[in-house]
Amino acid sequence: MAMEKEFHIFGFAGSLRKRSLNRAILAAASELLPEGAKLEIFDLEGIPPFNQDLEKQPPDRVREFKAKIRAADALLIATPEYNYSVPGVLKNAIDWASRPYGDNAFEGKPVALMGASVGTLGTARAQYHLRQTFVFLDMHPLNRPEVMVPSAHEKTDREGKVTDPTTREKIKELLASLVAWTGRLGKPG
Repeated sequence: MAMEKEFHIFGFAGSLRKRSLNRAILAAASELLPEGAKLEIFDLEGIPPFNQDLEKQPPDRVREFKAKIRAADALLIATPEYNYSVPGVLKNAIDWASRPYGDNAFEGKPVALMGASVGTLGTARAQYHLRQTFVFLDMHPLNRPEVMVPSAHEKTDREGKVTDPTTREKIKELLASLVAWTGRLGKPG
């Protein structure tokens, strides 16, 4: 009997800080995957500032990032919120992967968002700004559940592991919904 293809989610956090709360929720996601799914986590470290002069001959790290986006069935992005918006490192990576015009690695991709913050809104504004960007990139964001983790520093242990059962359940629900959403869109999986 032939085995079905494993569902491949490609995830990245919009933070370079090694012990970031958003890296913590991404790591939690890798423990909470639905059966038959795998999560490949990519570190945005090493992607240089976007330079339009180089967009047709991007650095190796950017080519690797774009190839991994294209190879995935769906995307999972964990975003912090800086100054009521998307962190520069995440926006920069998105700019690289969507350029040059006509070579948008994100086009048609299903995507789920989540975010963790020490504040009370749990990255709501950053996530909404990303959704606006997704419209132009022709992506298919999952609407629900919304995973916005407020006071996230109280929901992780000293090692950065997410310990809060409610947060873990919401992440698990998000992943199951992403797999189902991708199937509804008729994407392979």
